[in-house]
Amino acid sequence: MLDHLIKGATVADGTGAPSYVADVGIRDGRIVAIGEPGTVTEPARSAEDATGLVLAPGFVDPHTHYDAQLFWDPYATPSMNHGVTTVAGGNCGFTLAPLNPDRPGDADYTRRMMSRVEGMSLVALEQGAPWNWHGFGEYLDALEGRIAVNAGFMVGHCALRRHVMGEDAIGGQPTPAQLEEMLGLFHEAMDAGAWGLSTTQSSTHSDGDGQPVASRHAGPEELLALSRAVGEHEGTQIEAIVAGCLDQFADEEIDLLVEMSAAAGRPLNWNVLTIDAAVPERVPRQLQASERARKAGGRIVALTMPILTPMNMSLGTFCALNLIPGWGDILGLPIPERIAKLRDPDVRAEMLRRAGSPEAGVFRRLTHFGRYVIGDTYSAANAGLTGRVVRDIAAERGQEDFAALVEICAADEMRTVLWPMPTDNDPASWELRRRTWEHEDVMLGGSDAGAHLDRMCGAPYTTRFIGDCLRGRKLVGLERAVRMLTDDPARLLGLRERGRIAEGYHADLVLFDPERIDAGQARLVHDLPGDSPRLDSRAMGIVSVRVGGTETIRDDEITGAVPGRVLRSGRDTETVSTRG
Repeated sequence: MLDHLIKGATVADGTGAPSYVADVGIRDGRIVAIGEPGTVTEPARSAEDATGLVLAPGFVDPHTHYDAQLFWDPYATPSMNHGVTTVAGGNCGFTLAPLNPDRPGDADYTRRMMSRVEGMSLVALEQGAPWNWHGFGEYLDALEGRIAVNAGFMVGHCALRRHVMGEDAIGGQPTPAQLEEMLGLFHEAMDAGAWGLSTTQSSTHSDGDGQPVASRHAGPEELLALSRAVGEHEGTQIEAIVAGCLDQFADEEIDLLVEMSAAAGRPLNWNVLTIDAAVPERVPRQLQASERARKAGGRIVALTMPILTPMNMSLGTFCALNLIPGWGDILGLPIPERIAKLRDPDVRAEMLRRAGSPEAGVFRRLTHFGRYVIGDTYSAANAGLTGRVVRDIAAERGQEDFAALVEICAADEMRTVLWPMPTDNDPASWELRRRTWEHEDVMLGGSDAGAHLDRMCGAPYTTRFIGDCLRGRKLVGLERAVRMLTDDPARLLGLRERGRIAEGYHADLVLFDPERIDAGQARLVHDLPGDSPRLDSRAMGIVSVRVGGTETIRDDEITGAVPGRVLRSGRDTETVSTRG
């Protein structure tokens, strides 16, 4: 007997092949029957009529930071609401394990680092996770059996360094003995099911003390030793971030990424390829890394987002504006001093000069202050400004755009919420995206879901992209859009029997209404431990989500089931070799 029968659905099977109408039968968590309507006749415990609805494989998000959130939110919201059934965590060099049992304070260091570098609520990290593990395997075990999505995790280089080197991980180099210990710890994590190595050398990544995170101090010898270790395990890979990921790679960064992938014989992915027709040289420069990797026996894959992810800003709390050269020192001052500095025309002029300089890189995109929209305000002086564009307010006041924005924020004691309007929402940029998506080493992803919680909400990229493909710009067709969200990431990650609708595959499925699928506007909610805030977005048109055959979402409402699995390398992933 079937557990469930989906009748008359339009099946987009994940391969990119033309969709077709079929009945799909599920038993014991697997797809066991696919046939023309009326031909799957085995009795079923439950059934539904899916006429007019699209059935697709569950979406796979290759870049998330749900490492902590899954403990207090096993449903990985809002990703699961938007059709995501498998998430990859432990990215950017940051994981919650391993923790050295001889240094209990390392857990506090890790929490403060994650709060700073990934924008997670410190209170939520302290109250929402048990922190009852030391080894990486113990961390995976702590999640087993209590999550609604499937989840796999890389090992963060920062945690490895901290475990072995302690405080010397910041600024120090490992002795030969320490490097061997680090490799041994890494192999233990791989044996427990970690997916591979994640590391960062990005200048934007600092710990809770404002110091460069541990992996930024690693030299090529250490990185290549860990990369070679990745290649000794089945179903593994590398995720790496360097400073040039945000704009354009330096030659030495390309050299390093190529050498790491070739040494491992495994794919390496990086995040995130920003596509903007105003900077036409960026895409070809970034994809040089992929071209060179293939010649060297490696493979480098760029993740890119198919939507423009709204991100709020503030002059009062840490955000991307702090990362503009020279801005962090001013925006880190106590509020009264910060306001005084920002009101100084000479200070503002120097800040704008630095913001427009080549070293500002991709952050130059954030400095078109006339295009900012005012969000929440908190003072009588700012009454009626919410929803208005700074350029218009500045014109009314006879002020320069940045000066007007500063005065608005100062009236709120820097609490004003700011929404920058994207500068790359033009037809030329969208056409460049469409062409770039055709490259064999470009893949959709990079949501950062689970991180930067009160600043951005990238999780809904799946529903918003498909809605755009069906009813908006229509840059790609339905079948290809589904493949880009399912089979493409599943194949890169080496997921066994996931990413397609085929007999014998896991019944990770999303059923949606093609006339309605979309994502609602991001809204601030206070539902984290400690009443901490985050941005959320409702899914529209998602009728049902199933993980391992069990329904986890019905009409955008969580069912409460937790059928997800911790996906472990080797058992649940197969090797995606770069060596032919």
